[in-house]
Parts: sequence; C-alpha cells; structure tokens
Amino acid sequence: MTAHRRTGVVIATRDRRERLAVTLRHLGDLPERPEILVADNASTDGTRAMVARDFPHVRVLALPVNRGALARNHGARALDTPYIAFSDDDSWWAPGALARAAELFDAHPRLGLIAARTLVGPDAVPDPLNDLLAASPLGPASDLPGTQVLGFLACGAVVRRSAYLDAGGFHRLLFFGGEETCLAYDLAARGWGVTHCPDVVAHHHPATSARPGRPAQQRRNEVLTAWLRRPVPYALARTRVLAAEARADGTARRALGQTLTRLPAALRDRRPLPPHVERAARLLEPEGTTA
Repeated sequence: MTAHRRTGVVIATRDRRERLAVTLRHLGDLPERPEILVADNASTDGTRAMVARDFPHVRVLALPVNRGALARNHGARALDTPYIAFSDDDSWWAPGALARAAELFDAHPRLGLIAARTLVGPDAVPDPLNDLLAASPLGPASDLPGTQVLGFLACGAVVRRSAYLDAGGFHRLLFFGGEETCLAYDLAARGWGVTHCPDVVAHHHPATSARPGRPAQQRRNEVLTAWLRRPVPYALARTRVLAAEARADGTARRALGQTLTRLPAALRDRRPLPPHVERAARLLEPEGTTA
C-alpha cells in the first residue's frame, strides 16, 4: 500500500443522492487519491445506481436497513486501510488533510482519533466547535499531537482503524445525533488518545433546512450517554433536567420518551468510565452541570 493511500474514507448516507455526488467529486479530486467507501443506509432515491454509474471507482456497501451511525462501523470493517477518515454526504476533506493525518498517526502510536478543524459552507467559516476544542482544559500530552479532547464532529474525524474497532465504534443505541461523545469516552477508556489537530482540515456544507427529529435525538443521546458511561448520580441529574424541561417543551418531551424506551438497553450496556477518564469528562462539563 503506497503511503498516500494509507487513509481511506467512509461515508454514511441515506437518500441524499445529489449531495453525495458533490462530496464524491471533491474527494475524487484529492491529491491523496484515497480509497472511498459509501456505506448506504438502505437509500430509496437511486443513490447506489448513481454511484455505480458516475463514480465507478467508489465502493458501495449496501446495507439492507438504515443503521444510522453504525453504517460507519460496517464501513470501517470493510476497509483495510490503517487509518479511516469519516465524511458525511455533505462534507469532504481539504487537499493534503489525509496525508497530514497519516503522518500524525505514524508518529504517535497511541493516537486513536484526530478531531479536525472544520470549515463550514462556501465561505469556509470556522465551525464554533474549533475554538472549544482548541481551548480544551485537558491540554496536551507528551506522546500525542494537538490538544486532548473528548468530543468531535463525526464528519471531521480521522481514526486509527484498529483503535476504532477496539473501542467498538459508534454505539448501537445512539443511532444519530450526538453519537460522538460516547466513542470519545470509549477510546480514552481503552487508552487511546483523542486530540484536536487544527492542521487537519475538513469542509462541511450542511443543508440550511433543519432535519426533523434531530434536536430530540441529540437531547436523548446526551442522557443515554450519561447512563451508558457516567456515574449514576450524574445520569439521574441529567434525566431530571430533561424531565423538567419536558413539561413545557415538545422537543424535550420527545427526547424523554425516546430515552425511557431505550433506558433498559442502556443499563444492560452500562460500562462506567475509568476514574481518570471520568475526571477528564468532569473538567469538560459546563459550570453547574455536574451532579
């Protein structure tokens, strides 16, 4: 495998054929010429036929049902590149970003995930998350590049494939919407470094229209992640806050209902963080949110 093809790209998509075509054109123009795999979540809009016709060099993993973020897990298992960059069907990587990511992984054996600097829209406006990641109170580590974090955007992340699979990938209960935090926790709990490296750059062109149901999914996943990995008093406190908001807010009400439906499965999968990772997670909490 040549050095410039050490990083493959996995794209999870569903019924967004036109946007996916734009992403594939950008990725196809990269100087690294990465292997690209589209993990298609049972699209019904002709996505698979479009890729086969217009992008014959792109592999398609045709999933029989919508697996949400787990499509990335399937894609990561199907590729054999040592490093994997995730794109959504509305995001792509800057020229040279994947080569830089491979250099960082090669030089830092404990590095498990790189959270990129993300630029949004045609004007390449910095995503506000960039500053939050750069200012992480976890700071640097002597054996890692960048700044240690416990959060990232999935469409702006590059992973060491072995670390990603070791941590179990994205959790099956979370589907989509804020699914990143649990993976960051699981990587850190297994000893892998998660860092923000601003010289690795991703572009994100999200649709201007809101996605129905996404705010409720994000609220649900915040609480489910607490039950999956955080101390019981903390998870109870987050649940109480959501329940209080649900009295007057429809989004919170939907999130609470979805949380309660999934709570038994979350309790079965509960695996509290090691003390040092829990301390790091507490450092990142906004003031007043810890139990």
